[in-house]
Amino acid sequence: MPMMSPTPGMVSPSSTGGVPPLVSSGAPMTPTGGVVTTTAPQFEQSYIENILRLNLGKCGTFYMTYEGNKEWNARIFQGILEAAGRDHIIISDPNNGKRIMLLMVNFDYATFDEPLLYQYPGVIGNYPQQPSRR
Repeated sequence: MPMMSPTPGMVSPSSTGGVPPLVSSGAPMTPTGGVVTTTAPQFEQSYIENILRLNLGKCGTFYMTYEGNKEWNARIFQGILEAAGRDHIIISDPNNGKRIMLLMVNFDYATFDEPLLYQYPGVIGNYPQQPSRR
């Protein structure tokens, strides 16, 4: 079997003692496990939690569905978006400061009364413009 020498940006498994190389989050890798070095900026993908993270501090209405719950199948929560993770969001009630953790598995959609910041992968900014008043 022919032996391949590593190309620039790749790490040979034998040179690391069988230990995979450290890879920064989102760095592309070759099928053999080598890290491809790039100079192009890496953007987060357009997942709901990333869009919500861009809009922390905004007041929204969050629509949730709880299947199989006999007391309440659907609920609506309003509050200030404080945190957004992969599987949850945290909102706070501006009147009393009470914080509520909502699971993304129950999330249907959200509405906001102000423009949202949104950055699509590979686009350097897609920030909303203030509506012109005529």
